[in-house]
Amino acid sequence: MFSIWTLIIGLSVGAGATLIMPGKDPGGILITTAFGVAGSLIATYLGLALGLYATGQSAGFLMSILGAMLLLFLYRFFLPWPASA
Repeated sequence: MFSIWTLIIGLSVGAGATLIMPGKDPGGILITTAFGVAGSLIATYLGLALGLYATGQSAGFLMSILGAMLLLFLYRFFLPWPASA
């Protein structure tokens, strides 16, 4: 059940991050979901490292969106899209 919930939250987090970040977005729904899930995991582990969350506690929705936005920013920075004519 945890993995299904993670995918559902990841899809909504990834969609929220791509809506907030301006510019052309890579991929489709699968990439959006992957960014959302990975962003949520990054936010959870970063929050654990900073002492914001207790062991076993996951990141909230807004922190997950920030994690996905960080991932999307890094993706665009290191793998820029070619300029369109």
